[in-house]
Amino acid sequence: MASLDNELDRAGRMPPTDRTSRVPTTGAGLRNAPILANRNLRPAVLVVAAIAAVAIIGALVAFGPELWNFFTNGEAVRAWVDAQGPFAPVAMAALVIAQIIIAVLPGEPVELAAGYLFGFWEGTTICFVGGLVGTVLVTALVKTLGMRIVRLFFTREQTEGVAWLRDSARFELIMFVVFLIPGTPKDILTYAAGLTTCPWWRIALITCVGRIPSIVTSTLAAGFASEGNWTAAVMTGVITAALVGAGTIAFAAIRRREQNKAKRG
Repeated sequence: MASLDNELDRAGRMPPTDRTSRVPTTGAGLRNAPILANRNLRPAVLVVAAIAAVAIIGALVAFGPELWNFFTNGEAVRAWVDAQGPFAPVAMAALVIAQIIIAVLPGEPVELAAGYLFGFWEGTTICFVGGLVGTVLVTALVKTLGMRIVRLFFTREQTEGVAWLRDSARFELIMFVVFLIPGTPKDILTYAAGLTTCPWWRIALITCVGRIPSIVTSTLAAGFASEGNWTAAVMTGVITAALVGAGTIAFAAIRRREQNKAKRG
């Protein structure tokens, strides 16, 4: 199976890199290394992280008990959200969009927050709309900038790890099945899909419909929790965890089978 980077190099969509190392560190290759893995930025990142940690700890000590009492009261939280008017759902949708674009952020906490703050139906709608907009933006960026935008968030190993999906003859069907399974790495797959010749609207349709099971389980559990129905919330969480475990196994099996087919082909 050909390397994604090699194919895109020949297409002229990315500058040449130093092939002697897995993660280029100098010259043009540095531009293709993921920014978040750049060693030169690590000291600054550590300082910022330390300052943020101290600020968070201080805030928790000062306001923790009051915030806990507020956020564990679903009715009070929902009333506060309603008081924000149309700004609240727009801000929540923007957070969903940002999570999909930044990609390194996990999506489940955002979906749980949407379900808790807005309830099942509105939270699901917000996640679906935000997911649609985020997917279209990611697809447009990848189709325009190619591997240059992918390298901002993912290493070479990560992109090569999903090359089997891009190279599959049944790309669209397999991508849809993979997106239906909770627990699969949907965000990197969205970026990988943008590297194919599949039209943007088909990618958006496949990924958004495929995200529905993951969104529904998260917002449903959080919605039950906000209503104080902890039994239903825990049961939904257990079912979701089981689906995630099964999804991880199924994803590994699908990837292994497609990689074996590519080797035989």
